[in-house]
Amino acid sequence: MTRKLITAAAQMGPIAKSETRADAVVRLLEMMREAKGRGCELVVFTELALTTFFPRWVIEDEAELDSYYETEMPSAATQPLFDEAKRLCIGFYLGFAELVFENGVKRRYNTSVLVNPSGQIIGKYRKVHLPGHAEPQPGRAFQHLEKRYFEPGDLGFPVFQGFGGTMGMAICNDRRWPETYRVMGLQGVEMIMLGYNTPFGHVGDQAMDSLTLFHNHLSMQAGAYQNATWVVGTAKCGNEEGSPMGGQSVIIAPSGEIVAQAVTVEDEVITAACDMDMGKLYKDTIFDFAAHRRPEHYGLIVERTGAIQPD
Repeated sequence: MTRKLITAAAQMGPIAKSETRADAVVRLLEMMREAKGRGCELVVFTELALTTFFPRWVIEDEAELDSYYETEMPSAATQPLFDEAKRLCIGFYLGFAELVFENGVKRRYNTSVLVNPSGQIIGKYRKVHLPGHAEPQPGRAFQHLEKRYFEPGDLGFPVFQGFGGTMGMAICNDRRWPETYRVMGLQGVEMIMLGYNTPFGHVGDQAMDSLTLFHNHLSMQAGAYQNATWVVGTAKCGNEEGSPMGGQSVIIAPSGEIVAQAVTVEDEVITAACDMDMGKLYKDTIFDFAAHRRPEHYGLIVERTGAIQPD
């Protein structure tokens, strides 16, 4: 008997700088209701789903910068999402900017939470792989200052029990790094939820930048296949404050195949009936880590190839 989890990726079009959190939440609620109308039990929202992608600007004023962050979750602005999720009996993944005081120190993280159909937070993740720069770069139409506005996440890559399976989270640039998937794969992850805000022209090399959408899918499909897990990648996309961002939100099976894909760069809900037992076939055969993975030999391989030179 298979475990089917009907899942939605709720892609967002641009969020203007002038839009309020309440504006964004109204859009999220509309997509949550659409997902529920299609029979979904889980809806995956995007990275920084409550505001425009503010790391594209140099923000000197501390109060202005703070205005993009959540100091609690749920907050007054986001409580309607939790209430509606409970009313509809649907869970969700939500990405947002988090500001906390820990041991008297002000800290900022690019964060996501996983909320169950009862409206309760059952998991929290903080983005580990921050792209871009800490200082403004000359000659750029838009900056990419995630290293300036966020600290690397300090929660690792945990997995959570919910929705009848083992669930994991990642955010945007995390998808490019095999360690992201493997750490969760070693914990038996069955679905990874991943929101992203990916601008075109980020690297500055035309040949590489032209492959943005290809690399987006390549990394998620490889991670799904090599770790026998579903991956739900949800974009915020379109032309946001003059900065074009990639869409093509996807739901990817443990086979590495794309089973659903967005076709717009606007608010769009895509869905798939995800067989949570599908990954077991791959975990028991090709990617049976206990039988085939040989970490005890990796150091020898590195030593013999000279990939890492001694100090």
